[in-house]
Amino acid sequence: MSQNDSTNNMNWDLTSYFPKFNGPEMKEFKKQLQEDIQSITEKASSIASLKKNNQEEWEQIFLDCEDLTIRYSHLRSYVGCVASADSNNEDHLKEEAEMSVLGAEFSKLSSELLNSLKEADDEAFKSFTQKSALEEASYYLKRSREEAQKRMDQENEILAADLGVDGIGAWGRLYDTISSKLEFEMEYPDGKKLRLPMSQRRSLMEKPDRDIRKAAFEGGNEAWESIEDVTASALNAIAGTRLTLNKHRGINHFLDVALFQASISEKTFDAMLEAIHSEIEVPKNILRLKAKTMGRDKIAWYDLGAPMDLEFKKKLDWQEAQNLVQNSFSASYTKLGSFAESAFEKKWVDWEPREGKRPGGFCTGSLLTKESRIFMTYNETIGDVLTLAHEAGHAFHSYVMRDIRPYAHFYPMTLAETASTFGEMILTEGILHNSSISNDEKILMLDTEINHGAIYLMDIPVRFEFEKAFYEERQKGEVSVSRLKELMTETQQRIFGDILEEGGEDPYFWASKLHFYITGVTFYNFPYTFGYLLSRGLFAMFKKEGEDFLPKYEEFLRLSGSDTAENVAKRSIGHDLESPEFWVESIHTLKQPLEQLKKLL
Repeated sequence: MSQNDSTNNMNWDLTSYFPKFNGPEMKEFKKQLQEDIQSITEKASSIASLKKNNQEEWEQIFLDCEDLTIRYSHLRSYVGCVASADSNNEDHLKEEAEMSVLGAEFSKLSSELLNSLKEADDEAFKSFTQKSALEEASYYLKRSREEAQKRMDQENEILAADLGVDGIGAWGRLYDTISSKLEFEMEYPDGKKLRLPMSQRRSLMEKPDRDIRKAAFEGGNEAWESIEDVTASALNAIAGTRLTLNKHRGINHFLDVALFQASISEKTFDAMLEAIHSEIEVPKNILRLKAKTMGRDKIAWYDLGAPMDLEFKKKLDWQEAQNLVQNSFSASYTKLGSFAESAFEKKWVDWEPREGKRPGGFCTGSLLTKESRIFMTYNETIGDVLTLAHEAGHAFHSYVMRDIRPYAHFYPMTLAETASTFGEMILTEGILHNSSISNDEKILMLDTEINHGAIYLMDIPVRFEFEKAFYEERQKGEVSVSRLKELMTETQQRIFGDILEEGGEDPYFWASKLHFYITGVTFYNFPYTFGYLLSRGLFAMFKKEGEDFLPKYEEFLRLSGSDTAENVAKRSIGHDLESPEFWVESIHTLKQPLEQLKKLL
């Protein structure tokens, strides 16, 4: 079989993208997209900045760019799918690298659009946003203009886009490549030794047997230690590039970019952090119960994802996983259940454990076909079923927004993570109310639910606090491997406090966590906690209001790319996200499942 035909080994059906990887349809699509990007960029660069007398020309360019966005999302999503599912295929990796080049060309066009808005006066900009063809894109245009104010001159922005392909983008691709090919030695309690791909480490660290978790943890960290210099170089290069660009763009603090990308105010962010710190005993109590069920006083880092060690050891095959998700969704949210059924029937999920698959999971989609695809590695655990529900929530978000124009489709990660976690919670609720599900299974589900609470409220804040401290030190120069390990262990000790056993830290978490190496979004961590707590607040409303809440929820999803997170919440559900009270109430929703689990135990 040729490398080009290797998509046949994947579980998902990608033929609605293109009949064949690098086939004539894909090549023609890519060629036309490249030519159109170049043509429209040249046209945009030949016109003066937005003024009253050239608005028709700029209107057409913005509309043309919106069409390019649809086609670009289609090709990028497809290439991301094949490269993640089979990263040993050199043709896939080559195409992924070429997408970086195409992305840089598209960035140049975006730069021209931003530059046109940067120099426009208020009156010209106001009249431009009121044009009928752009009316529903006003929020996108306002955000673009705000972004434009913090940019270098056009020549330097184009240079930055070009250098990004072989600079920050290349470091991110390097990490993706080495992490997907990295293997570790797993020594089981019975003495058996296996060389396993790193993508299987996570599932082993979610086994009930603590000796297995510890072995996977230690074997994995030995593998990460073997490439620590490479990962440290990548991390330093990615952060260093961002800090340098911030300096030249006049951005005062690295978190300003993260808050803008998250579409939240500093006041909202501080309100959430204040609530997490004030209610830290809630997740600590979850971890205390976890330690108690293990016969211990404290936990180690590799215990975070551990399920209860029960007699029930049933593995859930792929069909059972689909049934659990679909039936749970249908029981309380008919539309979501029907959507999941359709997604499974159309083979939108690549789930099988395979050599060469990248670690992690994601949901991607095409604005052209208005379809999604889910990437994950299913290892027959209840945690994997939860991952499936999580990614299906993302896909449903896109489905609800399928008829909204692309310029109103760019929702921030903070709101994206809300829909996915909402999906998880509906799955949990469905399992708990399913009479055919045993008590042991319900215990595992409740344990998983509250465990996620501890992770979102402690593990992810560790990631944020570490990255913040790292960026502060990176401003003064490169940060060494030994210092990266120190920063990580110090942060884990500070956040977890007396619940973390001595020596139970993970000094290589900075190397093993893919999120630190994502180049398109900075601080790929706190939006998870934001979305998680927001979704718990939404779900509490759902439980209280029943089906009457669902139209509000779908309006929330539809508005997610049309306003700030604060305004989306006010307009759809009537809550103030800048108040710590909302976040405190959301954290307190974890108390009920914690008590329910204690009773079942």
